[in-house]
Amino acid sequence: MITRRTSLGLLASVLLPGAARAGLLQPEYQRHYFRTEPLPDPNDRLPVNPRRIDLAAMGREPGRPGGTVRMLIGSQKDIRLMTINGYSRLVGYDEKLQLQPDILESFDVQEGRIFTFKLRKNHRWSDGSHLTSKDFQYCWEDVVLNEDLRPGGLPTYFLADGKPPRFEVLDELTVRYTWDSPNPDFLPNLAAASPATIVLPFAYMWQFHRKYQDDFRISALMKQYRVKKWADLHIKMSRSYRPENPELPTLDPWRNTTAPPAEQFIFERNPYFHRVDENGVQLPYVDRFVLNISSSEIIAAKTGAGESDLQSTGIDFVDYSFLKDSEKRYPVKVNLWKRTQGSRVNLLPNLNCSDAVWRALFRDVRVRRALSLAIDRHEINMVAFFGLAREAADSILPESPLYKPEYAEAWAAHDPDQANALLDEVGLTERNSDGIRLLPDGRMAQIIVETAGESTLETDVLELVTDHWAKIGISLFIKTSQRDVFRSRAMGGDIVMSMWSGLDNGVPTAEMNPGQLAPTGDAQLQWPVWGMHYLSGQTKGEAPDLPEAVRLLELLGNWRHAVDIGEQTRIWGEMLHIFTQQVFSIGIVNGALQPVLHSAKLHNVPTEGLYGFEPTCYLGVYMPDTFWYSDEVS
Repeated sequence: MITRRTSLGLLASVLLPGAARAGLLQPEYQRHYFRTEPLPDPNDRLPVNPRRIDLAAMGREPGRPGGTVRMLIGSQKDIRLMTINGYSRLVGYDEKLQLQPDILESFDVQEGRIFTFKLRKNHRWSDGSHLTSKDFQYCWEDVVLNEDLRPGGLPTYFLADGKPPRFEVLDELTVRYTWDSPNPDFLPNLAAASPATIVLPFAYMWQFHRKYQDDFRISALMKQYRVKKWADLHIKMSRSYRPENPELPTLDPWRNTTAPPAEQFIFERNPYFHRVDENGVQLPYVDRFVLNISSSEIIAAKTGAGESDLQSTGIDFVDYSFLKDSEKRYPVKVNLWKRTQGSRVNLLPNLNCSDAVWRALFRDVRVRRALSLAIDRHEINMVAFFGLAREAADSILPESPLYKPEYAEAWAAHDPDQANALLDEVGLTERNSDGIRLLPDGRMAQIIVETAGESTLETDVLELVTDHWAKIGISLFIKTSQRDVFRSRAMGGDIVMSMWSGLDNGVPTAEMNPGQLAPTGDAQLQWPVWGMHYLSGQTKGEAPDLPEAVRLLELLGNWRHAVDIGEQTRIWGEMLHIFTQQVFSIGIVNGALQPVLHSAKLHNVPTEGLYGFEPTCYLGVYMPDTFWYSDEVS
């Protein structure tokens, strides 16, 4: 007999949790964890109204269940790719980047501030327990509002003008969040690659919460899972974005069955997944994913050697020729998707650097424009991207409804004469015998550009830029370091300029938050101190004092209050104009191509797509749960 999976480790160490003895739990939850029950009939595994995917309308074909997909990952933490690529969300984007209900049966938004969510009747978590409003209530009342679990306060997506919502349970399948002012961030955060957490499986998580569990049992669990605080225990057992706990119920297409540490992780199909195809066949089609850990440096080699059935991470355009050649040896296909970043490689002058001379120069827009104009983007495109990328500033792509050519063209032409004139105008007229300009304090105008050292592409591009900048009297020196060190040095002001990718989301719609254009985070390497000030609620870092940066933050605040799509579009337009004209980041090319390899017998994998973390969630919006194996090649 097939039985529902239970937590044997917990049952062995926790014989009768205090909450159950005290009668705090409904009989449904007690029965779930203290009895072994057969799985329901297949027809009962689906919600009464499952989400129906019309594959024919998407230009794809209905499939059949079965098969195993192998993937390569660089480390244990990369199991989060299953959460990203699986892309099961309360609300999510479709391929046209329009929001739609997914796990939710429906949602209703009034005045941009009243959000009513309706669940699907008989929708179950992967362990068979029902998804109900109780799971939302638990997350809000017992987790989000719990000071031990949220010592830093509420996440920003729960705040509108600094105030939290009022949460209501309307019935067993309906909940409502109401703010006093609009919260346009709420739905996009639910649809994000790393989604906002507003629901947790109460039937499983109560046993790790001090409210429902006595001190003796909590202490035993803390010892078992090697944590010092009950809050750390709860956080560890509830982590869903990186699904390391095999016992944690999920709503994703596949669930992890392997406890770390491990060299191989196996994800089995969720028997209660809520989607079906047009013929009523339950998704996902693929039975399991097997994720094998490999050194990041050899993922491309292993992929080309036939060790992966579906691979997009760990490989890059520089591997394309080698991977394409593997089609001759293995039953695989390699397609090229378009990356959604605003720039594939991007130079970021640190406006917060501790070097006072360079800080003053970088805050002069003429210097930033000169450095951009000096770059020969066509040469870089031809040498590093075989002419297949698009020479542009760090800007949005034509696939975005907000796109205007002027954003991509802003100070992106190759014009060393104008660049030299701008630097002369700034006052950098003195040069040494090698033709390198001298700074106001007499030093050579040498810019040390630091990278995380994770890609030869960056150093290849920088070697070309070195020649370009030498023609305007600027010396460039390349320095590599580890990512963690790289980020902390930027925050400390030790990095004068860095190289990273451009805008994370190069295909935004007006409904998406334009915060990437303003100083809103310490990971924005052109203004990390200003970004930390915003991120910390004005408690850390420094407030921006550059008028254009201040204006970007003002516009972001205006967007947060805008309900009308026309007003949101206007705000996006002004912010894009400021960001690109001010050259706060020096983009080089965008629309770069990303190889996506798949087994030739794996059907429904698109030949073209938009590839990025946000908003497409790598493969996510193209629904890997609809990929299926056939005896015939696709």
